[in-house]
Amino acid sequence: MPNTALPITFTLKDALLAGVQKHHVYTLLEQGEIERVGRGVYMRPGVIDPAFTSLAAATVAQESATLCLTSALVHHDLSDAIPFESTIALPRGTRPPSGIANVKWHSFDSSTFSIGREQITIDNDLSVSVYSSERTIIDCFRLMHIEGNDVAHEALRRWLRRRGNTPSALLKTASSFPKALPKLRIALDVLL
Repeated sequence: MPNTALPITFTLKDALLAGVQKHHVYTLLEQGEIERVGRGVYMRPGVIDPAFTSLAAATVAQESATLCLTSALVHHDLSDAIPFESTIALPRGTRPPSGIANVKWHSFDSSTFSIGREQITIDNDLSVSVYSSERTIIDCFRLMHIEGNDVAHEALRRWLRRRGNTPSALLKTASSFPKALPKLRIALDVLL
């Protein structure tokens, strides 16, 4: 059975829905046609940009998986970091999928989880979620104790240099995050 009947990233349940039996999945795995990227999660090798491999695997296992913090900064070209791990957020109380390598999981409040969450298509049949540049900057200020002062301030500087970005838009989004708002206002006062 050719692996083209399967989505780029899939679970055993997805394979069964596509008409591919479990033993065929294991045969494809043995032949190197697919690779295991997490517990019960498989992917066609070489199809997805390696920067999105962990996120794609996490998304198939848990649809709410969203690229955040350092990984999102890099995606938005707001950082020159070369992260070893993908930083992925899930709503608080959601269990992270097991067995997905090179992921640092974060739990974000369910009431604000969807703020700034954007869908991007990385292939015709695969979409993943990434936090917007504004939300990512806010999260970096919110979680300075994890990300560091310099990361948050450099991302803000880069964001402000881009045409069309306004402090008022950033502050409007930040109003949903009361703990980050004072730090962000101080940083904006210094930079502007």
